[in-house]
Amino acid sequence: MIPHFLRTAILVLLPFVLLAQNKPGLQLPIKKTSTPIVLDGKLDEAAWKDAAVATNFFMNYPYDTALAPFQTEARLAFDEHMLYVSFVCYDDDTPDLMQSLRRDFDFDRTDNIGIYMGTYNDRINGFYFQVTPYGVQAEGVIATGGAGDESYNDTWDNKWYSKVVREKDKWIAELAIPFKSFRYKSIEEWNITFLRWDRKRNLASSWIATPIQFIPASFAYSGQLTWSERPPKSKGNVSVIPFIAGSASRDNGVTPSTNNSDLQVGFDAKIGITPALNLDLTVNPDFSQVEVDRQVINLTQFEFQFPERRQFFLENNDLFAGAGFPEARPFFSRRIGLVSDTAENLIQVPILYGARLSGSLSEQWRISVLNMHTKEKLSAGLPTQNYTVAAVQRNFWKQSNFTLSYVNKESLGVNDRDTLKYFHEDLLKYRVNGNDTVSAFSRYNRVLTADLDMRSANNTWTANFYYTGSFSPMITDKRLSGGGFISYKKRKVNFAVGSTFVQKNYNAEAGFVPSRNVYPGLTSYFAEGEYIMFPKTKSLVNMGVGTEFNVNVIPDGTVTDRAFSLGYGFNFMNTSEMVVYYFQTFKQLTNTFNPIDSDRYTAFKVGEAYSWSGAGAEFNSDQRKLFYYELEARYGSFYNGTNFNVAGEINYRYQPYGSVAVRFDYNDLRLADGYGKEKLVLIGPRIDLTLTDKIFLTTFVQYNNLADNVNLNARFQWRYKPASDFFVVYTENYLPENLRSKNRALVFKFTYWLNL
Repeated sequence: MIPHFLRTAILVLLPFVLLAQNKPGLQLPIKKTSTPIVLDGKLDEAAWKDAAVATNFFMNYPYDTALAPFQTEARLAFDEHMLYVSFVCYDDDTPDLMQSLRRDFDFDRTDNIGIYMGTYNDRINGFYFQVTPYGVQAEGVIATGGAGDESYNDTWDNKWYSKVVREKDKWIAELAIPFKSFRYKSIEEWNITFLRWDRKRNLASSWIATPIQFIPASFAYSGQLTWSERPPKSKGNVSVIPFIAGSASRDNGVTPSTNNSDLQVGFDAKIGITPALNLDLTVNPDFSQVEVDRQVINLTQFEFQFPERRQFFLENNDLFAGAGFPEARPFFSRRIGLVSDTAENLIQVPILYGARLSGSLSEQWRISVLNMHTKEKLSAGLPTQNYTVAAVQRNFWKQSNFTLSYVNKESLGVNDRDTLKYFHEDLLKYRVNGNDTVSAFSRYNRVLTADLDMRSANNTWTANFYYTGSFSPMITDKRLSGGGFISYKKRKVNFAVGSTFVQKNYNAEAGFVPSRNVYPGLTSYFAEGEYIMFPKTKSLVNMGVGTEFNVNVIPDGTVTDRAFSLGYGFNFMNTSEMVVYYFQTFKQLTNTFNPIDSDRYTAFKVGEAYSWSGAGAEFNSDQRKLFYYELEARYGSFYNGTNFNVAGEINYRYQPYGSVAVRFDYNDLRLADGYGKEKLVLIGPRIDLTLTDKIFLTTFVQYNNLADNVNLNARFQWRYKPASDFFVVYTENYLPENLRSKNRALVFKFTYWLNL
């Protein structure tokens, strides 16, 4: 029983507690300073003493009903060149949690504080800058209002400065962000909020009170930064990033073995047309420093979509990458300059130049136009090609927009018949009016898409619709795709329903359409729902039941796929998570296929139908421990046999100087006689050393017995100046049985960021 005096006190104080919640739209003034601000963590300048204070941070996780037990103060100021931010993060002497000293740290496993700015005041797009108690930086771009995890892209990189000082009862951070480093509108208000992730206590708090079901950095729950005078307009904002790169390689896969070496130079440039509109240029770009893809064991009929990591393609990429739905993406930037060889290894197609004009024209209008030109690569079956992608977006209401996008891929110097000489058997075939052709690409391929994205002001309701068509020589019908979905999200109940269709001749050559070579046209229906409970216990944050249902139908009415899953999950106060689930799958094949190898084993035939079911469980341990792991196991029938799968990752963190991890995926696949019985193994040890916050060494090995390959990749990075790097990368592939080298390459790259 609660004592009477305590109940009375709660009733008396409750209105004041509720008033302490900062509501969306709360204004935070920012003043211009005429005196220099020194980044020393002391906050003794007049600008800080005179600045408005953003405080009363409210909890978002693991509960959203009280002020944060350890408060945060944020202040802002600016001058002609810099946006200044300071944080005072009250704390105790509990050791801070830090994954490593690497820039763009793992957000979920690191204590940090960040500023999230909607610099166009559209509540949709913006930038974020984060810093840890160890002074490690991270930055990124925000799309779709920051409503989902996919809205935050930390691959974007830029130049800014920070200083962190740790004291016994707090840590203080000062940030100086050049206005040249990000895009913005010189207007009277920006969207703004601050998010503190106190991971060592598993607490998240933000300046604007945000319900637990939403991300507290989303612009639906942001305040308004009000400028005493408008931010400075662009004054000759030009940055040039030249590079020099060299490589030496040896290929033992041919007889006799061949050695190659190469030295090339090029540059990137960023030209600020206005503070909100930027022209990016790249000449003879080289992406050798980009980390190689993590291998996967793919037992499906569909191509796996790896993420884009190349810097040039990322800023404002949401206008392109967000077009369509996952079932039909009109544009996928990895189609430019990358192609798979006969062994499914990724090789680069030389890019001659690229240009992108992107940004905001006003609070309502955004544009992005990209043009890239690739060189001829006959060994991959490709002529010289030019890609043009353009998008224009109109924002309306508070968080909604309508976008038109256009993708044009041209194969230059050839006609429709000439494309045959470039054909490579192992490249993608496509269908024309129901018949297979022998052209891996057409002389031109164009895709026009309309997207409507609507979101309620508080993120509760979301509705998305798209309609797209492709245009290629000789294709005159059945070349459309479209779809829509509606979702609803509340504290305890979430659900979404939708449908898409892809006609058999819809062909986005520069896009990603995974069903294209599997189905002769497809209509999909999907639904998912979740019910969440918040038990009154010290060990659990929440728990709940979730379900998903999907059906695929081809044009003649045949159901080719039907999948159902039902699961129950637990989120624990100590950061660990657990899910148990049951699944059922039905599949009627529309092409011949064997999940192991169609050449070595009997393939499942067109028209054959299979049903299977099984169960699984996932467990993620306490992420705050030095030793932690993620584990998933599932067992059930699979086509005409069974499959037992165990996958996960084991990590040990030597804070803060690095970590050792082993990722693994094991499948004991036992199909009927003649169809294959294999133990498929993928294992990937990884050592990540962050010797300082400027010197990094990452080494990992990937063994995949399905691909019959062992891959070694080692990458050294020295960030000798902000946004300027020296890289050394070594890659080698081996035969697993005797570790005989297939091929190897050594690459160095030197970049320098120069502001003009």
